[in-house]
Amino acid sequence: MIAIPVLLSLATGAFAASASDWQSRSIYQVVTDRFATSDGSGPSCNTGDRKYCGGTYKGITSHLDYIQGMGFDAIWISPITKNIGGSTGYGEGYHGYWPMDLYNLNEGFGTPDDLKELSAALHKRGMYLMVDVVVNHFAATSTPPSLTYGGYSPFNAETDYHPFCFISDYNNQTQVEQCWLGDTTVALTDINTESDNVVNTYNAWIKNLTSFYNIDGIRIDTVKHVRKDFWPAFVKSSGVFSIGEVLSNETQYTGDYTNYMDAVLDYPSWFAVTQAFASTTGNIALIAQNIPETQKYFKNGGISTGAFLENHDQPRFQSWTTDLSLVKNAMAYSFVTDGIPILYYGQEQGYTGGHEPASREALWFTSYQTQNKPLVDHVVKLNAARKASIAGDSKFLSTQMKVVANNTHNIAVQKGKLLTALTNVGSQGSDGSFELTGTGYSANEQLVDVLSCTNITADASGNVNVAFKGGNPQVIIPVSQLSGSGLCGSAKSATTTSSGSNNGAAKLGLVSVFLAVATGIVGVLPLLF
Repeated sequence: MIAIPVLLSLATGAFAASASDWQSRSIYQVVTDRFATSDGSGPSCNTGDRKYCGGTYKGITSHLDYIQGMGFDAIWISPITKNIGGSTGYGEGYHGYWPMDLYNLNEGFGTPDDLKELSAALHKRGMYLMVDVVVNHFAATSTPPSLTYGGYSPFNAETDYHPFCFISDYNNQTQVEQCWLGDTTVALTDINTESDNVVNTYNAWIKNLTSFYNIDGIRIDTVKHVRKDFWPAFVKSSGVFSIGEVLSNETQYTGDYTNYMDAVLDYPSWFAVTQAFASTTGNIALIAQNIPETQKYFKNGGISTGAFLENHDQPRFQSWTTDLSLVKNAMAYSFVTDGIPILYYGQEQGYTGGHEPASREALWFTSYQTQNKPLVDHVVKLNAARKASIAGDSKFLSTQMKVVANNTHNIAVQKGKLLTALTNVGSQGSDGSFELTGTGYSANEQLVDVLSCTNITADASGNVNVAFKGGNPQVIIPVSQLSGSGLCGSAKSATTTSSGSNNGAAKLGLVSVFLAVATGIVGVLPLLF
């Protein structure tokens, strides 16, 4: 077994990154077992087998150029603690969500030194490390009365767990918090977080964990399945930024958890965005409705929430549609909202896996290629646009987004001077224009759509006319915010049009975008080719 040291008096302290420190970041989510192997090999990996495929911490460390080259400055990795061993009716614990021992690492991912080396390598690059943690449960392949607890650590007594019952009514919050997830094949033994011993043990454990591995943030699994008043002391003990998973489409229900931790994953927005862009008949109005609800019910109005399109629990977006214009519109939203953008590994490579385990493909089959990859190019530009907005406006991160306009197929949202126009007409849909007023731009202000590198001139009233082409999104920033960055040739090489007619858009290659990022937006980054 690989022990996690308990005595940490000599450990180097973590960055102790706060919510405000994380606001400017963008996160690349990794399923540790599926991202990269230690030796660079590419073993077979059938997702349907639900077995370990060989991804490790060393593998991630050796491919940080790939992640940082897309503009990401933080990663989120799978839970690190030891999981139940062997094969179950649902495969193996390669994902990390079947813990049994807090004080030992999952040997499949590497050693404590490997994890510390990953943390150090990230920090050397100015990047953050977020680790997934599971508090709600341990896992078992049997249920009471045959279940015994002696093999668990540190919770090895029956009193450390809630009495056995599977959740049957998700509208009953007591059941949600005290009954068990899973089923008789793999039962998730619900830990008794009302117990003082359990609470004290967890708080000491998370404090030691973040310190020993220099962890900058924690993503907390199954938050709604633990009593709310457990979380503040746990989060405080961690000493770092916390973001929780609350799987619900109810904005008010989800938002309430932001009163108990720094942030939550923005599932209500995910439901709205996926329904809006999964087809050309999607309901754009859901996004317009969701924004003010989020700002009403989320602490800080949704700022610092986790904005995502895909994750390990949900089908990949391209399992619903492979129309590239719809995909690009949906992907763009996460980067232009009030939240922290999170990209699930493989999304940039166009992976199409459906419900898990299909959505947990091995990335090594792509050879980590970036050339001639339209979604890699798209992600780089989105990250660069957000970084440019942050650099060009000291109030950008604290400014709440707003809906500028919306109709049946189109929506325009704005955060600071970052204006985004999205459409779900699809790549075969009719081109159209979108007149946007109340943007706050100056008369005749020079703007640029960073996705096409087309210059746009606001009219005498500061209004902007957006002309959609091929169903593609537009992410518009003042030219002044790109000055010196190299992005879009600092907007000098773009085709200039008036009031957004968007004719003759200059195309920007991936190399140019990486150069832009490398020369001033997010620090010096290694080029990938």
